[in-house]
Amino acid sequence: MNCQIICVGTEILLGDIVNTNAATLSKELASLGINVFYQTVVGDNARRLEKSIKDALVENDILILTGGLGPTADDITKEVCAKVMGVEMETDKKQLDRIREYFSAKGVMMSPTNEKQAKIPKGATVLENDNGTAPGFLLEKDKKIIVCLPGPPREMKPMFENKAKPILEKYSSSRLVSHNVRMIGIGESDMAHRAGDLLGSENPTVAPYAKDGECLLRVTAKADSVEEAEKLCEETLEKIFKKFSKYIYGVDVNGIEYAVVRRLREEKLKVAFAESCTGGLCAKRITDVPGASEVFECGVVSYSNDIKNAVLGVNKHDLDNYGAVSKPVAQQMAQGVRKLSGADIGVGITGIAGPGGDGTDKPVGLCYVAVAYEGGCVCREIKSARKDRDYNRITASSAAFDEIRKTIDIIIKRGDI
Repeated sequence: MNCQIICVGTEILLGDIVNTNAATLSKELASLGINVFYQTVVGDNARRLEKSIKDALVENDILILTGGLGPTADDITKEVCAKVMGVEMETDKKQLDRIREYFSAKGVMMSPTNEKQAKIPKGATVLENDNGTAPGFLLEKDKKIIVCLPGPPREMKPMFENKAKPILEKYSSSRLVSHNVRMIGIGESDMAHRAGDLLGSENPTVAPYAKDGECLLRVTAKADSVEEAEKLCEETLEKIFKKFSKYIYGVDVNGIEYAVVRRLREEKLKVAFAESCTGGLCAKRITDVPGASEVFECGVVSYSNDIKNAVLGVNKHDLDNYGAVSKPVAQQMAQGVRKLSGADIGVGITGIAGPGGDGTDKPVGLCYVAVAYEGGCVCREIKSARKDRDYNRITASSAAFDEIRKTIDIIIKRGDI
C-alpha cells in the first residue's frame, strides 16, 4: 500500500520548528511494509490543505496528517478532512469528558474553545491521546484511509505507535526490517568501495550513509513476516561483520556514546573527561545516555592554560614549549583528570576547533585525543582539514569515544578487571 504524509503548520514552513514527525512516521511505516513516496508540508490554510488532501488521495491508499488538532480557529485539519471525505463532524462525549478531566487534574479551568477538540468526523475510529488534550482519528471510506495525529512529537509518536499502528498493520501484507551497522575510523567512500559487492543486492538492499565523524551501512529486507525479513538480513550482516569488524562499534545503536556507556557498565569501569576545544561536549553526550551515572562522575572543561596547569597538573613548561594543542598536553590532561576523579579511564582533548586559528602555524581542525589508564596512555592526532567549528568539535568527541572503546579492549586483554 502507498501512503503520503502531510504535516500541517505554518510554523514548519517558516522554519520555526523542525519537522521530525515526517521522519518518525516514515520509519514506522517502512517497518509495516507501507510505501511512502511523498511528504508534504502545508500551512494553516483551509483551501491549500483541502487541495493537498484531494491530490494525495488520488495516488495513495493511506494519508497521514499531523498537526492542526488544537482548540484555536487556525486548527483546521479535522474539519478539512471531514469535508474532503464527505462526512459531518460530531462531538464525542467520551473525549469531551477526557479533556475536562485533563484540565481538572491540573487544577485549571477548561476554556470553552477546548470543546472543539472533542469533535470527530462521523464514523471515524478515535485515537485517544494519553499525553495531551487532542484526540486523533482514523477514518476509512471508499477504500481510502485518513489518519489524523496531533502535531507535538511527544503526543504524535506514542499515539501512532500505540493506537494507529496496530490498526494499520492489517492493511499491509509485508514487513520491512532494517539494521544500521555503525562504524567509526573509516570514511564513507572507502566503506562503500569495500562493500561494493553488497551494494547491488535487491533483497536485502545495502546502502551507505555518512555522518559527522562516522558512517554506516543500512541493511533492509522485505518479506511476508518480520522473522523472514530478519533471516534475509542475517547472511548480509555476517558478510559486513567480516569485512568491517575493526570499525564496527554497534548495530542499531543511537550513537557511539551509547555503545561506550554499555561497555563501561558491562565491565564496571568509570571514565572522566578533561576537555578544551570540545567545551564539555563529551560530558554532554555521555550524560544524554540513560545509566551514564554508573560510569561517569567527573568532567573538567579546562579552556585556559592556567586551569590546565592548576587543576589538571599539566606542566607549565610543556604548555609554553609545545603549546596547548599538542600531544604532551593532551596526555597530561588525560592523566590529570584520571588522578583527580579516581576513574579507571581519563580522557584529554585539546585542539583548534576554528574557524580561526590559535595564533600559531598549527592548522584549524588539528586535535589531540589522549586516553589514560592504569599503566598506559595513548594519544591520537586528528586533522579534519575543515574550518567548521561544530564539525570539528563533534568529530573530536566521537574520536574520544572511539578511543575509550579501544582502551576498554586493552584493559580486558590485560586482565586488569
